[in-house]
Amino acid sequence: MTSLRIRASFQGITSCLKQHSSRQSDKEDRKKMPPGFGDERNGDQCDRSICVNNPHLESMKEDILYHLNLDTATHDLPKQFGDVKFVCVGGSPWRMKSFIEYIAKELGLADPKGEYPNICEGTDRYAMYKVGPVLSVSHGMGIPSISIMLHELIKLLYHARCTDVTVVRIGTSGGIGLQPGTVVVTKQSVDAMFLPRFEQVVLGKTLVRSTELDVELAEELLQCSKDLAEFETVIGNTMCTLDFYEGQARLDGAFCSYTEEEKQNYLSEAYAAGVRNIEMESSVFAAMCKLSNIRAAVVCVTLLDRQKGDQLTSSHEVLHSYQQRPQILVGHYIKKKLNAFKRT
Repeated sequence: MTSLRIRASFQGITSCLKQHSSRQSDKEDRKKMPPGFGDERNGDQCDRSICVNNPHLESMKEDILYHLNLDTATHDLPKQFGDVKFVCVGGSPWRMKSFIEYIAKELGLADPKGEYPNICEGTDRYAMYKVGPVLSVSHGMGIPSISIMLHELIKLLYHARCTDVTVVRIGTSGGIGLQPGTVVVTKQSVDAMFLPRFEQVVLGKTLVRSTELDVELAEELLQCSKDLAEFETVIGNTMCTLDFYEGQARLDGAFCSYTEEEKQNYLSEAYAAGVRNIEMESSVFAAMCKLSNIRAAVVCVTLLDRQKGDQLTSSHEVLHSYQQRPQILVGHYIKKKLNAFKRT
């Protein structure tokens, strides 16, 4: 009976969510890009909430989501994933399983046996877990890895006919001018030149995409942190780099062609440009979610202040406690949103 009541409750929540669109107006979505950006639209197939920009998809008899071990021919994607409203992505498969266990308890959907099967168990590339309207997916390290996952995740949500989905990347990062353990909610993802752009070479030509994220969502997450009052949270720009060592001005890699002073000058310039943390996935994440008409946010904890060092010297216990903070914050946000719709 308890299980039936839970399912009925989430069916009601899903119904309310479908009737309530948290998206900005089309006029807002189609704002003119800053100078230097292409006028690429938010997708041709926008008859659904999730947009794709690939005219070839509709003519395909079957779409194989190879790296997720899913496809449209052998899986009923709308039945399996159609109720998804929140997707959390992060680098580590272990971390994303930990998140689904955490959110299951928060939402009262915990499995007494503690079994959360990996939906992508047929592949060793990514891990995916689901409970209620929440999907948790690993994406590996760096832009290439998360890009592959996002292409297939966006198509999954599209084929499943999901609506009003919020996607949040949770992870770790190096801070700039912040105490270790501070959580940064990204305002804009910027590149190593501190510009809000994601560049990709397509057919030999450089394509530039905007890395704007949902400002309202960022403010909602900041308010959730104030509600919790458990750890410091700030909104700031996140620098996304192509490398963990030289690209992030570290002095401890196998190669280093700059001095400590040059490193500090660069990080000071980054701070002056509004950068508060550094990681390796936010730019393509922001760009692809924006093109897909998906409300998105990046929430990362800082493990150290990069102006004070390059290597992690905190204990395993301290680092583990830091890594819980993004999932606590995002978990609170999800629970708050679902409770709000339950009351309407």
